[in-house]
Amino acid sequence: MLDPSHPIAQLLDADRRYPFEAYVFIFEALHYAQNVLNMGAEHPSEAPFDPEARKEEEPNLEIRDFRETERNETERHVTGQELCEAIRRYALEQYGYMAKTVLNNWGIHHTADFGQIVFNLIRVGQMRKTPTDTVVDFENVYDFDTAFRQGFKISPP
Repeated sequence: MLDPSHPIAQLLDADRRYPFEAYVFIFEALHYAQNVLNMGAEHPSEAPFDPEARKEEEPNLEIRDFRETERNETERHVTGQELCEAIRRYALEQYGYMAKTVLNNWGIHHTADFGQIVFNLIRVGQMRKTPTDTVVDFENVYDFDTAFRQGFKISPP
């Protein structure tokens, strides 16, 4: 069971669009991208999200404190487009011809949904981004029907 004080538990409470499994899957796909597909280049990431600074920018915004104590250091960075491709490959590897159905069941219907999940995780300090990364990087990277249906044909016996 997820500790209710964990940032992801609080995220799930605040944004119910995607279930816990979708967030876990994105973490696994990022690991797959970096360690199996060898995607990513060394880039400095931004400091973890600072809710206090955000409150100063938007004083009426209610933000819970999810700060982490990690240092701002160089990390192996995967772009939004690279992550979308890694997610596609990982989903096909894990779920085969059911990949699109599984993702749809989690509320994921477009590559833009991957961006929403990633930026939710960034917002609560569970992922990082570079200064040039935006949620737009995940929009219209590929068509779900084409990306998850092609190559699967049932042959008659």
